[in-house]
Amino acid sequence: MSDGGLMSKAAATMEIPIHGNGDSRRLPEDDGLEQDLQQVMVSGPNLNETSIVSGGYGGTAEGIIPTSTIKGTLVPSHPPRGLLISPSPSAASRIASQAAAVSGSSLHQQHPNPAMTGEEATRGIAVEKFDIVKKWGINTYKCTKQLLSERFGRGSRTVDLELETQIELLRDTKRKYECVLGLARALTNHFYSLVQTQHALADAFSDLSQKSPELQEEFGYNAETQKLLCKNGETLLGAVNFFVSSINTLVNKTMEDTLMTVKQYETARLEYDAYRTDLEELNMGPRDAATLCRLDAAQANFQAHRTKYEKLRADVAVKLKFLEENKVKVMHKQLLLFHNAISAYFAGNQQQLEQTLKQFNVRLKSPGADKPSWLEEQ
Repeated sequence: MSDGGLMSKAAATMEIPIHGNGDSRRLPEDDGLEQDLQQVMVSGPNLNETSIVSGGYGGTAEGIIPTSTIKGTLVPSHPPRGLLISPSPSAASRIASQAAAVSGSSLHQQHPNPAMTGEEATRGIAVEKFDIVKKWGINTYKCTKQLLSERFGRGSRTVDLELETQIELLRDTKRKYECVLGLARALTNHFYSLVQTQHALADAFSDLSQKSPELQEEFGYNAETQKLLCKNGETLLGAVNFFVSSINTLVNKTMEDTLMTVKQYETARLEYDAYRTDLEELNMGPRDAATLCRLDAAQANFQAHRTKYEKLRADVAVKLKFLEENKVKVMHKQLLLFHNAISAYFAGNQQQLEQTLKQFNVRLKSPGADKPSWLEEQ
């Protein structure tokens, strides 16, 4: 027999010692085996790479037998000690070639799991939302505490006297302009009813002038007078509607936009004072490690809210200035239009009334222009 045959036979008849629980003899490899078993218990076994190792744990690649090659064979969980495994030379060579193929393949490659990636993304979104809710809750608590302290006179607040005066004046002006707007709308509704009544009266006079020959001239004069009053009334309604529309834009859009910025400013002021109070309380406390960490975080939050507060305060000051200039221009034009139109109408000066509308670029709507055409609706 050749040397290669002797080596293969010796490898095939190698004894695998298996120790029972009562056996006091242990091999040096047993300690490493127990450690790796403990690691498997923690991390979990990899079922895709399960293998049986012969010749002791940590042997060469030629001793690794994949479980996928063992089919239909029942291996006892506790084989008797001293059992000899004596495969044929052909089986030994086949096992060695399969073990080499497995070891050369992606035995230890780790592929990313799409399910785990999606789960991690979902967990990250949930953690982010939780952090947002947590920050909102802390901020709400601090602001509520500061507000209650101010209401009961126990806390201090930052006050800009000049800006606060301008804001209060704006709110008072808005209330008064809303009252003027409501009265102007009431005047428009009443005057529209008057014009409609005059129009119906003119039609009635015209009909009676045709059916009453003895009073034809008198009914005719009154019919023409009411028609002229209707025409002038419609012109005045155009001027008053333009006045109402301009006041409505000034009150409910321009002033409201400025007041929205004022509300943001007041919220920023409350947050600024809340975090300022929190920083002052931490500065008065003990200076241990935990307090110093909280003090740094409180200082950073205070600076961030201070920057926000100062920015909004500057925005409010600019918007109040521009609003005042715009309000003067708009009201100067609208009050002059309203005065000239009312005076010309009740003076019976039709020419002056029409000239007033041309002067302020007021365009009257035609009777059928209230409803858009079907082409405009498309």
